Amino acid sequence: MHHLAMKVLICSDSFKHSLTAFEVCTSLSEGLQSTGANWQVTRLPLADGGEGTVRALVDATGGEVAVTRVHDPLMRQTTAMFGLLGDGETAVIEMAAASGIERLKESECNPFFTTSYGTGELIEAALDRGCRKIILGIGGSATIDGGAGLLHALGALFYDQNDQSMFPTGEKLNYISRIDTRRLDPRLKDTTIAIASDVDNPLTGERGAARVYGPQKGAQPGDVKILDQNLEAYARLLQQYTSKDLFTMPGTGAAGGLAVSLLAFSLASLENGFSLVARELKLEEAITRHDVVVTGEGRIDAQTGYGKTPMGVTRLAHKHHRPVIAVAGSIDAGAPEGFDLLLPVVERPTTTEEALKNGKELLYRTGRRIGAILRLSNKLPGQAG
Repeated sequence: MHHLAMKVLICSDSFKHSLTAFEVCTSLSEGLQSTGANWQVTRLPLADGGEGTVRALVDATGGEVAVTRVHDPLMRQTTAMFGLLGDGETAVIEMAAASGIERLKESECNPFFTTSYGTGELIEAALDRGCRKIILGIGGSATIDGGAGLLHALGALFYDQNDQSMFPTGEKLNYISRIDTRRLDPRLKDTTIAIASDVDNPLTGERGAARVYGPQKGAQPGDVKILDQNLEAYARLLQQYTSKDLFTMPGTGAAGGLAVSLLAFSLASLENGFSLVARELKLEEAITRHDVVVTGEGRIDAQTGYGKTPMGVTRLAHKHHRPVIAVAGSIDAGAPEGFDLLLPVVERPTTTEEALKNGKELLYRTGRRIGAILRLSNKLPGQAG
């Protein structure tokens, strides 16, 4: 067995604030390959629908990044990027690119006034490029407008009690008495939109969009209650257009309720972000063609167990009896069991800042450690290889 090259699949998520998934996979792979020529290494950068999803899917499919003019959460003109995958017909959009909280100064964050309009413009731009399949990642949003702004950008018109047309924001959702969808972009009928989400919060209530995420988006305690009631009023109105129960659907609380507007008019489906990306990149097939799987993310903690990339990879790998080595910038109490080996990338006491800055070097050295471990396991007695 020694002379046969061991096949290693390196499929990691990004390390937030430090390296993209592509850079993580590259550094690990270079480190591993420096320990001997006996590895066949495949790199597959991954994401779970959050930030980095566009980059990972574009990198993995040989696609391209497109830039278009949009409005930011406060309706100021700006530009934003989205991804066109290698197949030429799938677009990947991150809501944060246009409607993200990163777009605002802290003093500007207020979900009464922010809008998801720019995300609708990104969808329009993807349709203009001929895409009829759209993957929409919804992490990092600045909005709690139930996706009304997005719907407006796609051509829906909103009217108040006096039948005056209005611009729907979080503050005014309860004023909407009628939605006219006759001018919705007709291309949406032939388009599938898959919303990638990794949370299961419902739209309203204790675990809803306003109560859980409102404070992070700049809502004061009193605002949270109003926003929650406004979302409720808006969803009740939307119920008239759909047979779906928008209140109990898990995941509708993500991104300020963005999904409910799309779901109400059957314009999209909600999916687990990791599963969606994994399917798009044929991850499971790739796993079956390799002997060992290496995965990772910046921080492995209790959250990782809820379907984040490393856990998703591990479930797929174990289904096919492949061992998994996971690497992480930091490993917190509550990190899930289940990896065959969990390696921290830091080797000595260090500040987070320093670790983030030296990410490439640390991952290269972690790759070397993985090489040593694999060589060792190949030499141990009592193993077939």
